[in-house]
Amino acid sequence: MIPFPPPDPRPFGPVLAELRSARGWSQQRVAAALCAASGVPTLTRHEISRWERQRRLPGDFWLGWLAVVLGVPGELLAGAAARSRRLGVVPAAIDRSGSRIRTALLTLAHRWSADPAGVRPGSPLADLARPRPPAGPGSRPPHPGGPPSGRAAPAASGGRWPDPAGLAELRRWDDLLGGADLAGHGARRLRHTARAYRAAGPADRRRLLPALAEAAQLAGWLAADAGQVTGGLHGYRLALRAAVAAGDRAFAGHVLGAASHLLAGVGDPAGALALARSGYAGSGAVASPGLRALLLHRVAFAAALAGRSRAARQALDAAAGCGGPEPGREPPWLYWLDEAELAALTGRTLVALGRPGPAVPLLAPAARAPGRPRRAALYGGWLARGHLQLGEVEPACAVAGAALLDAVRSGSPRAVGQLTEVRRRLAGQHDEPAVRRYADLLAAARPYLPVGAAAGVGASGPGRPRRAGRTPRRPGGTAGRTGTG
Repeated sequence: MIPFPPPDPRPFGPVLAELRSARGWSQQRVAAALCAASGVPTLTRHEISRWERQRRLPGDFWLGWLAVVLGVPGELLAGAAARSRRLGVVPAAIDRSGSRIRTALLTLAHRWSADPAGVRPGSPLADLARPRPPAGPGSRPPHPGGPPSGRAAPAASGGRWPDPAGLAELRRWDDLLGGADLAGHGARRLRHTARAYRAAGPADRRRLLPALAEAAQLAGWLAADAGQVTGGLHGYRLALRAAVAAGDRAFAGHVLGAASHLLAGVGDPAGALALARSGYAGSGAVASPGLRALLLHRVAFAAALAGRSRAARQALDAAAGCGGPEPGREPPWLYWLDEAELAALTGRTLVALGRPGPAVPLLAPAARAPGRPRRAALYGGWLARGHLQLGEVEPACAVAGAALLDAVRSGSPRAVGQLTEVRRRLAGQHDEPAVRRYADLLAAARPYLPVGAAAGVGASGPGRPRRAGRTPRRPGGTAGRTGTG
């Protein structure tokens, strides 16, 4: 274990909500008490809600009066507010519901990493009461199997138990298709597993917790890949609860690494770094060599995006010292991680650190690998940025063009994210012939991109993936490994 600082205690929002709930007060009553005590009549419950969701943080004036009204030391609230400021403002890509889930996820992650054996996460299915992303109109769930060990299937689950082979098959689909195609399938798979969990008795519920955790993690991954940020956070929070309840520290760490990847992609590097560090600290010595290396790469990438170059380099060095995945010691859900993937992850972080020289040769093989369109598109975008940092405009445009075609093939809005940044960086060089050729290719490809991705590349404004309702074809035996989180 490398000497990372321990994760910070809880941020301000959860602390305020807990103190309010302990008194049995509503947000309206807290606002009224603050107005009466301070003599300022303009504070409303909406401001209390913003504080608890960490859309805003109170200044010293209101922190002092909160301490008086709630009867707690001022240092408690001031320290929590300072920690929240270090986590940064919730990015605009995360809506109101997602902001609440983000805060809850960060809080549970800290509690678990500080005491993995002592955390009681509550009912894993509490999150299913929240809205979930709709399945595509043409989506069908993967084929579940029969009950294990001759056990009768519960009636509420439709007479079927979750089938691990079906979940593995959905992961393999993710090797070839993007979240726009598969998010509905992941949501259906999660609902099927949740029905079986609810209908089972206490002993069978315990046995079903790992399946519930894996189904929720994959549903979160697919939703995130489809551009459904809140759906992704929702899946990861449920997965973390189920993994913690099952006592599976390795998978809980993996869930936090995937959630870190999501926050890093939507402009929340501080939150991403907190989750990645919690995942690495909590999984501890139980993590396999490959999982330790992956979690350290999550830490390095988030730190690089947050401008913490020293922490990023430290994590990269520690990841290199893990030695990579070891056959026979890695969990089945990490089948996609290999030396080539780890090299590409290193290259991506080096580009984020502004070190394109050593990054380009690490990224090039992943960007050119045949049969892996999303992986090629994702790393192709970072490779193009590396070329631009080196001042190589023509190679950057050539790589970005190939990555754009791979993004069309994969149907993944996330795969277009780095191409958006490439387009922005090329905006001032429109007189270059290579830039004009790339702009023409972009205009031709835009109708074939998912709507959210097309908006990011060539326009502005949100959109839902156009291809979410398409029923995916079953992949054959040539599936590549693009990574399922």
